Amino acid sequence: MKLFKNISYKKNIAYLFSCAIFFIITSCEEDLTKSKGNENKNFPSEVIKNANIIQRDSGFITLKAKAPLIEKYQLIDSPYTVAKKGIDIQFFDKKNPKVPGTIKADYARIFEYKKFYEAKGNVKITTNEGQKFAMQSVYWDQRKNRIYTHDTVYVTTEDGSTLIGTHGMTAKDDFSEYVFYQNSGDFSTSKLSESKK
Repeated sequence: MKLFKNISYKKNIAYLFSCAIFFIITSCEEDLTKSKGNENKNFPSEVIKNANIIQRDSGFITLKAKAPLIEKYQLIDSPYTVAKKGIDIQFFDKKNPKVPGTIKADYARIFEYKKFYEAKGNVKITTNEGQKFAMQSVYWDQRKNRIYTHDTVYVTTEDGSTLIGTHGMTAKDDFSEYVFYQNSGDFSTSKLSESKK
């Protein structure tokens, strides 16, 4: 009789032990899912130090970029790439490939899917024709081929003429045409006589 009591007692312990393990595993699974939902996913998935990037199109170099630090955030809904410590870009035009244009800024961010770029902090743009643009921020919508800013823009041409757009500008992304808002300037007399002809 004692043998049967020991067996039934052991069965009860085994049953209770298996139930306890089941509830522990189930409660652990619930805790894991709750903690995963609260995780912050806004951290860089890729970090590049002392980046030196070359972009080509059919063998032709279209862009060279240097940055001390580039971080890619790809685990979020709107992935982007950021250069928090500044960027120095040379862009090349097939019409004049020997003289690149340049863009320098203290900060840059690229939204790859939207094809939208922004540069902030001491932004300096030099076209391959020698025009120099200085502003605090600039935005490039690559899909619309437009560059714009709402900041004051200072433009200097090769001959020393200056133009100031106090309420920003919009331009084609190749700077073949642009519009300044509330502008003033200092032009050389040769430029004024050319415009009257």
